[in-house]
Amino acid sequence: MNLVSVIIPAYNAEQYLSEAIESILVQTQHNYEIILVDDGSTDSTKIIAASYGQAIRYIYKPNGGIGSALNTGLSQAQGSLFAFLDADDLWLPDKLAIQQAALEQNPEIDLVFGHVQQFISPELDMDAKRRLEHYTGDPEPAYLKTTMLAWRRAFERVGAFSDKYQAGDFLDWYMRAEENELQTLMLPNTVAKRRIHLNNTGARNKDSQQDYARVIRAALLRRRNMKP
Repeated sequence: MNLVSVIIPAYNAEQYLSEAIESILVQTQHNYEIILVDDGSTDSTKIIAASYGQAIRYIYKPNGGIGSALNTGLSQAQGSLFAFLDADDLWLPDKLAIQQAALEQNPEIDLVFGHVQQFISPELDMDAKRRLEHYTGDPEPAYLKTTMLAWRRAFERVGAFSDKYQAGDFLDWYMRAEENELQTLMLPNTVAKRRIHLNNTGARNKDSQQDYARVIRAALLRRRNMKP
């Protein structure tokens, strides 16, 4: 069975990190390595990672943003398959098993995705829950790094993540994957749960919409054979 390198980028992630890690440790597919990249945290992220001993490979780096943290993880990954989990999200227990089986049964596929279920973090007060309730709903197909399993060859073709964006790092990578004509498969299975809370990247980063616009503009320029 192919080794899966699971990369967790973490920045001041102490509040939810243990739950994210536990959702990997209960996977029904056990042939994986966990690489946690601490992107300059000032909280107890390192202590939490250390509490798992050799189950996690912990890497500290100065703060450089999520793209930089992801690329640090990629540079250390030993697996032939890559998976990613944000430090505040969760996987369902059969995520890796279902997706790895799909890739191995369909050798022409480079990337496999699944559905995501969004949920409001339970510690929020009732006012916050009411303000965020529009984010929740039924599971839906999601082209997110948290719902993806990818062959190493996909990153060899597309390249690493961009470190130019505070948000939109995966959108940029996925658009480049489309430009390189990578083959994708969307499964009907729900494979991840995305936590909605007051500090989601999009919520805390006022420039996130500008970043998404920059990503799309760069893709349009590339497709016109112009330099972004």
